[in-house]
Amino acid sequence: MDTAHKILKLDKSGKPVRWLTTEEAVILHVKQQILWSIGEKTFVMRGGISRTGQRSIIYLPSIMAVDGKVQDKSNAPPLKNIYLFRRDYFICMYCGKQFGYSDLSRDHVKPKCLGGKDHWTNVVTACKRCNMRKGNKTPEEADMELLAVPFQPNIYEFLYLANHHVLVDQMEFLRNRFSNRPHWEMFVH
Repeated sequence: MDTAHKILKLDKSGKPVRWLTTEEAVILHVKQQILWSIGEKTFVMRGGISRTGQRSIIYLPSIMAVDGKVQDKSNAPPLKNIYLFRRDYFICMYCGKQFGYSDLSRDHVKPKCLGGKDHWTNVVTACKRCNMRKGNKTPEEADMELLAVPFQPNIYEFLYLANHHVLVDQMEFLRNRFSNRPHWEMFVH
């Protein structure tokens, strides 16, 4: 299994918390803190060989609920350019062209100099050219049409944005709880 793949950690109520490495998941397994799991045993961790010649093997699921407190994830997920660009599928929300990471920037729909906040609902992905053209104006003032309405991802959407290697059963679990936004449905299949 590719080490880039992660295990989706849920709290005991079934809400996603974060991505785990296989090593973190093994520790939870050994401490018997896994309450239930979803999906097949996708990850195989092989340990050392005991004095009797037996090798330890632990099979881990791709989604696991862990004992502990129920998470309150009602606050906004961290706003980083990589998550913003993934939310917008690396597409400039003004010209509609797709770009690489280094050719993109964060644009404030309502510029900060006009009181705009650095928040998910006020930022979009823009190519550097369009961002320069728009400057410190609103899209209307710059006569530039915004192609999609910026939104704050919920925890399910954010975890999708935060992982490049989402497995099929993890994607099904997360996607069933995505907000009903045309912006998402255009690209996520």
